Amino acid sequence: MSNPQDQGGGQKARGRRVERGFEKRLWDTRFIVLLPIIFSLVGALVMFIIGSVDVVRVVIDSIAYAAGATGDGDLHTRVIIEIIGAVDIYLIAIVLLIFSFGLYTLFISRIDEAEGSETSGILEIHSLDSLKDKLSQVLIMALVIKFFQMIFSMYESFTSPLDMVYLALSILGLALALFFLHKTKGQAKAGPKGNQE
Repeated sequence: MSNPQDQGGGQKARGRRVERGFEKRLWDTRFIVLLPIIFSLVGALVMFIIGSVDVVRVVIDSIAYAAGATGDGDLHTRVIIEIIGAVDIYLIAIVLLIFSFGLYTLFISRIDEAEGSETSGILEIHSLDSLKDKLSQVLIMALVIKFFQMIFSMYESFTSPLDMVYLALSILGLALALFFLHKTKGQAKAGPKGNQE
């Protein structure tokens, strides 16, 4: 006849095995994050290519303009607008890179190659909050650049002094926003050091 204590111990062991198996499978589901990581990297690559093609197009147009092959009005404004647009595209590509590196670091594993690198500071992400902060800073810069691209593209429509006042006020607003962004960034860096002391 079997001992009731042996049966209870066997059921507990079986329960622990089931629990460990479930937890392992649950933990392995984090690899689903590889999908947004891969597609963010692909998106970043596409954005870098698009931005580079835009810059090459500007260079070709500038060479043709300098050679006198084309007389397309004011090339200066168009070059500025297109270069600013390319920088904006590059910044969006950087957002995608930071996002994919951050997801990988948070959900899959630390990147061994980046550990000893001096240039990996922007890609060091230790929490979802730090990922969100880095993404928001780059996105704000992309919006600022987009704003200046729009200003350059519509500068001919500024006809009255009031239009210039609105332009000046909007630039002042952007400058204040950037000032407060950097001020809060500095306080966030000083915060952890102050807590450690």
